[in-house]
Amino acid sequence: MAAESLNNHPIRKNAVVTGGNKGIGYEICRQLMEKGVMVVLTARDEKRGKEAVEKLLREESCYYQQMNLVVFHQVDVVDPQSVSSLVDFIKSKYGKLDILVNNAGVNGLMVEGDVSILPEMIEREAARGLSNTTEEDEAPIKSTGKLIENFGWAEECISTNYYGAKRMIDAFIPLLLLSPSPRVVNVSSLLGKIKLVSNEWAIKALSDGENLTTEKVDEVLNEFLMNFKEDLLKEKGWPNVFSAYKVSKAAMNAYTRIVAQKYSAICINCICPGFAKTDITCNTGPMTPQDAAEGPILLALLPEDGTSGQFFYRKNILTTF
Repeated sequence: MAAESLNNHPIRKNAVVTGGNKGIGYEICRQLMEKGVMVVLTARDEKRGKEAVEKLLREESCYYQQMNLVVFHQVDVVDPQSVSSLVDFIKSKYGKLDILVNNAGVNGLMVEGDVSILPEMIEREAARGLSNTTEEDEAPIKSTGKLIENFGWAEECISTNYYGAKRMIDAFIPLLLLSPSPRVVNVSSLLGKIKLVSNEWAIKALSDGENLTTEKVDEVLNEFLMNFKEDLLKEKGWPNVFSAYKVSKAAMNAYTRIVAQKYSAICINCICPGFAKTDITCNTGPMTPQDAAEGPILLALLPEDGTSGQFFYRKNILTTF
């Protein structure tokens, strides 16, 4: 990008991107830089985060170095002290926050054997998420691999994907409210569609938009984890595949609506960026991280009259959560 283009931003926007050291998060950072946004790339691992910043500066124009368009700050979204340290950094250095992209996440499972099981199941479940029916596809799976889930990974998945994103939003709301056009982008998934949560009580609770509260979301998550620990997922009607991932993303989507209703000044949306080749998908997706980042970038830079409290699939609003 030419210097003249960057100089068209008299009041430069600044952004925080979690999980920015690789995959879609890294691409979101790069594309925000291209738009003249000052990016704080964050990651749990300090070494990997700093290496990602160095890579961005090597790959992009030397002008980005002169303009200081990217810096690293360590953050672990499950650690309140870590998040608080990041907030203090943003407050002291920039005084406000314009864009928060909650991209950090885990899948809550392990693939055993043939990794082609992952794209097969993701594509099947995503198709269910987009369909108008609740019927499960019983088509035989070709792969011989297995998706292994356990309670420890389920806890980590809920803690990272939902409570981590919620912690970031809650912590940054005061600084976001100081921005003339605050934007929050929650990177979600079609697998987080409410109907894929399967449990009828949970679906009803998360679908009740007018009466949705964080307490109700907590109740759903606590019930899910208790049933998981007691090996009652099947008996209680919870998902039998991608269990924790689906529930965690459905909870994130629900919190997106809660924040949108509570803070009209903040434009907040969630988005499924598409099935991309990343570590979380064992590099099996049909899309590149570059293509998948385009949707989150669109939401991060929505105009003044941009929509809020919506669920996007790539660049399109879905009619239901």
